[in-house]
Amino acid sequence: MSQSSNPIPAASIAVFRDGKVLLALRARPRLWSLPGGRIEPGETAEQAALRELREEVGIEAEVAGPAGEREAVWRDKRGTVVARFHIRAFAARWRAGEPRISPEAVEVRWVDPDKVGEFKTTEGLAEIVEAARQLIG
Repeated sequence: MSQSSNPIPAASIAVFRDGKVLLALRARPRLWSLPGGRIEPGETAEQAALRELREEVGIEAEVAGPAGEREAVWRDKRGTVVARFHIRAFAARWRAGEPRISPEAVEVRWVDPDKVGEFKTTEGLAEIVEAARQLIG
């Protein structure tokens, strides 16, 4: 089932704690990214980002503002587009909880924002993290 013509609305969140940002290793695709996922009917992108943060990694945060938007395309082994996402990213400050793994986030780690480029990440992640860091101050 191809979603290439109709992007799926999604949200992600760059949470900062003690100067570090929380990254999650996605089960699929196997790349480091921000916690996040699909926006459910009836919720805003910000609400979805906070919900996904709680569900995926067990963290509570306070949103500081929008950090950017990206398109993400998932392809199968043959290169066929299987899904396309329009992701709204937010910057946030950690409030409670310790990161935990889940079926969606198989590893989680607090990372120095300057080191994000050393990870195999989703496209444009370093730029989103930098924009989020500027908002956090």
